[in-house]
Amino acid sequence: MNNIVLIGFMGVGKGSVAREVVKNSSYIAIDTDDLIESMENRKIKKIFEEDGESYFRELEKNIAKWLEKNVQNTLISTGGGLYKQENLKKIGIIVLLDSPFDAIIERIKKHPNAARKLKKRPLLQDLKKAKALYEERRPEYLKVADIVIDVTNKSAKECSKELLKKVKKYA
Repeated sequence: MNNIVLIGFMGVGKGSVAREVVKNSSYIAIDTDDLIESMENRKIKKIFEEDGESYFRELEKNIAKWLEKNVQNTLISTGGGLYKQENLKKIGIIVLLDSPFDAIIERIKKHPNAARKLKKRPLLQDLKKAKALYEERRPEYLKVADIVIDVTNKSAKECSKELLKKVKKYA
């Protein structure tokens, strides 16, 4: 088992941390949402609008099975709900990027493409519902994580260094 699987709430910085890890290691990176968009030839937002969340979750299940069978030496950034897949532990070391909800929202708002980042996340359109989802998911994330990294007020580079150090000790 030589993959690293990044989990965490949407907007926590999984993509940014993944890009830093790739710069500083021999890992390559893939993103499960990107895989789904490629497979479906449409954006996540469109999938939700046209076919609903349950269809999207089925796509995540298919991606998780594919990852387990076909992917090695890879850092895998997951969509916010992929942590629920039964085979997650078979895919790799599970690393939770953790941060309070308000800090995640602030992080997104400070991003140069903030409007686009918020728009592409269907589950962040209603912040009250999003916070409830965060509060529901966080204990579940903590339960499945092998390693937890608090990303609050840290750069992607700092998080990457901490992640690589902890993964080395874990393996």
